Amino acid sequence: MTLPTQNPDPAPVSRVVLITGASSGFGNLSARALARAGHIVYAGMRDVTGRNAAAAAELDALAGAEKVRIGAIDMDVQDQDSVDGAVARVLGDQQHLDVVVHNAGHMVLGPAEAFTIEQLATVYDINVLSTQRVNRAVLPTLRAQGSGLLLWVGSSSTRGGHPPFLAPYFAAKAAMDALAESYAAEIVKFGIDTTIVVPGAYPSGTNHFAHAGVPADTDRADAYDGTYGQLRERLTPALTAIFPPGRTADEVADAIVTIVDAPAGQRPFRVHVDPSRDGSEVVSAVGDRIRAEFYHRIGISELLPANPSL
Repeated sequence: MTLPTQNPDPAPVSRVVLITGASSGFGNLSARALARAGHIVYAGMRDVTGRNAAAAAELDALAGAEKVRIGAIDMDVQDQDSVDGAVARVLGDQQHLDVVVHNAGHMVLGPAEAFTIEQLATVYDINVLSTQRVNRAVLPTLRAQGSGLLLWVGSSSTRGGHPPFLAPYFAAKAAMDALAESYAAEIVKFGIDTTIVVPGAYPSGTNHFAHAGVPADTDRADAYDGTYGQLRERLTPALTAIFPPGRTADEVADAIVTIVDAPAGQRPFRVHVDPSRDGSEVVSAVGDRIRAEFYHRIGISELLPANPSL
């Protein structure tokens, strides 16, 4: 489906947005919220005529019922040809692209030792290499435009307190955060903004835990059950217990809308949305300040964002 380029009642600034991993969770919520805010939204997901046909149909229904500009686009972030094709489709429809939301991700749950090398590589591929595939597809256009926004959906686990038994996912998210920081400095002179959104652990509203992968080496996983089985069973209720009532995953989508709506060049570098307050915001503030001071020391402060997270 080709999304219309005209809107009878446009937002003050209507932007073309491409979101990865938008079949559910933060990606889907953000796609809906951005469309309702007046933006043109391409919700990237795999297999829109198969496994994600229902999710794609829901977005079509939303577009028709609320007269917003949103639609699913087939995009497998583990396949460069698929990514290139999706980006070409967006550019063919709209002739430009304003915002890319790196949201695609996959969680695994279990003892680190029990995951095979191939499983860790897959988690890294989905959470980190996917962003490189998308960046290589979109950045030539954003650089030529002299404008754009890369918005990375990270995790408070990167710098905050976090439980064990999620090591491959946490390691991949930390790698993505480091990649985003370096990209920020390398694209700022092209007029391209960077924002890292840092959600905390939401016990509902996403499919992270429901769709989490498990170790392939079941013998090694079983070896941990006798010693850690009861502790592991307590982790999810413990995380839920410290989560404040009345907070929902929609607030992550709302934060993303606020960032996209902000004027170019004035967007914050890092935004935390962490109801449980696991400490990520405190550590990130220190880390970002140290990085800024280091840039000043070596004479490259012009590569820092105008509106840091401090």
